[in-house]
Amino acid sequence: MEKLTSPDPATPDVDRLAELFPAAVTEVADASGRPARVIDFDLLRRHLGDQVAEGAPERYQLDWPGKRRAQRAAREPATGTLRPRREQSEDFDATRNLLIEGDNLDVLKLLQESFLGRIKVVYIDPPYNTGNDFLYDDDFSQTRAGYLAGSGQVDAAGIPLVANPESGGRFHSNWLSMMYPRLALARNLMSDDGVIFISIDDHEVDNLRKICAEIFGERNFVAQIVWQKVYAPKNSARWFSEDHDYILVFARNRERWQPRPLARTAEMEARYRNPDSDPRGPWKPENMSARNRYDAGVYPITTPSGRLIEGPPRGSYWRISRQRFDELNADNRIWWGSGGDNSPAVKRFLSEVSAGRTPQTLWFYGEVGHTQDAKRSLLRYVPFEHTANVLNSVKPVELLQRILQLAGRPDDGDIVLDFFGGSATTAHAVLAQNRADGGDRRFISVQIPEPLPVAENGLGSIFEIGLTRVRNVAAELRAAGAAGDLGFRVLRLDSPNLADVPDDLPQSELASLVDRVKPDRTGEDLLFQVLLDAGLDPGLPISSADGVFVAGAAELIGCFREAITEDVVRAIAARRPRRVVFRDSGFADDAARINAEQIFAVLSPSTDVKVL
Repeated sequence: MEKLTSPDPATPDVDRLAELFPAAVTEVADASGRPARVIDFDLLRRHLGDQVAEGAPERYQLDWPGKRRAQRAAREPATGTLRPRREQSEDFDATRNLLIEGDNLDVLKLLQESFLGRIKVVYIDPPYNTGNDFLYDDDFSQTRAGYLAGSGQVDAAGIPLVANPESGGRFHSNWLSMMYPRLALARNLMSDDGVIFISIDDHEVDNLRKICAEIFGERNFVAQIVWQKVYAPKNSARWFSEDHDYILVFARNRERWQPRPLARTAEMEARYRNPDSDPRGPWKPENMSARNRYDAGVYPITTPSGRLIEGPPRGSYWRISRQRFDELNADNRIWWGSGGDNSPAVKRFLSEVSAGRTPQTLWFYGEVGHTQDAKRSLLRYVPFEHTANVLNSVKPVELLQRILQLAGRPDDGDIVLDFFGGSATTAHAVLAQNRADGGDRRFISVQIPEPLPVAENGLGSIFEIGLTRVRNVAAELRAAGAAGDLGFRVLRLDSPNLADVPDDLPQSELASLVDRVKPDRTGEDLLFQVLLDAGLDPGLPISSADGVFVAGAAELIGCFREAITEDVVRAIAARRPRRVVFRDSGFADDAARINAEQIFAVLSPSTDVKVL
């Protein structure tokens, strides 16, 4: 159990290619000399014949300096782990919500096995690339930490953020290179019926849509929503007052996802009345004529008052045939007006129409909030000393709740991911929407510990703004009697728990590395690394006693005690866990470790036993 890097994100793609083209699969020796499955591109080219564009002098594509490096960045494994922060968490052992502090590229890689194909909803609000933004800088030509520290692009906390001024020659390229690998990794995590919503403005909306079409497939584009973000024009604008942002929507598989209808508004229902006291209830009249050609829709009609209507209005047709009209009229489904002399209208009963309304691509602030609403909400839950720290790009909770209403059913246990977590608006919206509709959604919010513009007591970073907000929102909901999961488990991206073994370490010094666990790491730290390495959910319920940790219903048991006795081994084996991990240094000697393996072979032979 010595895996210190994240899985290769390309593995799922190799699996899919192997399923489609088994003849193109072969084996080579990896760096350690073990056989590894790979795709033989020569065989794949021969199989595809003329359908390959490789080497074509001209093709339709979006390209920029650094694109290949960005694609490579998505495939590079992350070295590190997620360490729990119990003291910052709420209801740590039981909650399934995750607040993760760290660079989202590395975090997305660490989550690949645990959440592959499981994320139903992704929402992100990335830097808009206005010329004043800080972007994540990704460089894998040398070790990430070494590069960033050596180039002076991080502060003492190691935060990899660099300015991206519009005057720079790589203005768009830097932004695209930052976004590409993160979106590629997010796609891997999405379920087959999953969907991603991305907020953006005019600066990069065209480029974003193109790279999303490349990553998700152009056929999986769903919509480009316009959100009215301000309630008053900006008179100081030099050219036009920018009153809107966009939200791009791409499905993982558009054939498997479609938005849920929105609830009808009171204004919509008020259009239905019942002036003739029809026992079927309220209805509204619908025009019976239309401009679309319909040859069966040309015929005369006599009103109940005796007036002859020779046909539909000039240039139009009746929507229904004469036979269907007579059927509706006999069933009292035609409205002739209170005097029986009007042109006919079809009665559409409220009881027979859909319970919801089709979502539109124009979202007004009256329904989903505006930027000032967003700032007021943030100020309500975070006690800022300096207004300069109130984020200008914060989104209204109502906007995110609208997305959650559209994206999935409330009771399906959907996982909602936001890897540009910011002030944790998405996490706030999940808690609020669960309260509104009784849902059981859970959130994963990832945010780098970006420093605040102005130093502030009690708040050291943007991540801590979000942490404070979610804590106060949960406390308010709890006080109001809300049920469900109102907790959150805080995890922090950090270096691996095991010390590296130098390649040139003399044989005589190997004995000193019997216990490679770093001295500042706890059993709980080891548990979360094991969960990620095993591809298990780091949000599983946890219980512990005397250095033995149980995740889920004995999905995994970790025993990280300093001294592991035979009685402890037998007690764990009696629970018949699916997986068990022991700390190697906890065994008195090799014989004790071998004996533990034999105990499991007898008492729980199906358990996968590992030693860390």
